[in-house]
Amino acid sequence: MARTTYPRDRFDDLAPSTGRVGAHRAENPRMRGGMVFLWAAVATVVLVVAGIFGSLVMSGRISLAPEPVPTTEPAPVVEPVVDTTYPVLVLNATPQEGLATQIRDVVITAGWSADAVTAGAAGATDFPTTTVYYAQEADEAAALGLAETIGGAEIALSAQYLPPDDPETEEDEAGRQLTVVIGLDRVDTPAP
Repeated sequence: MARTTYPRDRFDDLAPSTGRVGAHRAENPRMRGGMVFLWAAVATVVLVVAGIFGSLVMSGRISLAPEPVPTTEPAPVVEPVVDTTYPVLVLNATPQEGLATQIRDVVITAGWSADAVTAGAAGATDFPTTTVYYAQEADEAAALGLAETIGGAEIALSAQYLPPDDPETEEDEAGRQLTVVIGLDRVDTPAP
């Protein structure tokens, strides 16, 4: 077999090396199983938390923007009006006798006709606070006026004390009644 000779070049003059060949490559470190597991666990926790947070935001349970504060308009102030056209029912809901008659007299003195004011006993004797009840929102001013007339009382919207429908009553007058329920706050106090 013929031997081929190649022309000499600069690499032929190098001394044979006895050291390592390929030392420019980094050594492959041993894999540390604990670190790999730790990073995998951290990544899993981060992804789960991000997924839960994202689903809460998308479903609307968490809002990233501040909630707008609803602006409320102040309720209109109702001025008390003494309207003597309303019939008035005065009920004594205390154990003290004669309070209904005293309040009835105060109401009549304020301008109501004696026929329009009725006094009686309530079904209970432990009502805490004297209250004027009115049946329709339009009657609030008249209820406030009556409450001031009797020396101060709470007012409440309720149709509980309205008389049953009377077919002879005109439609305009149906539901027009103010009811004073005298409470324990008036016991042993003289009427104004």
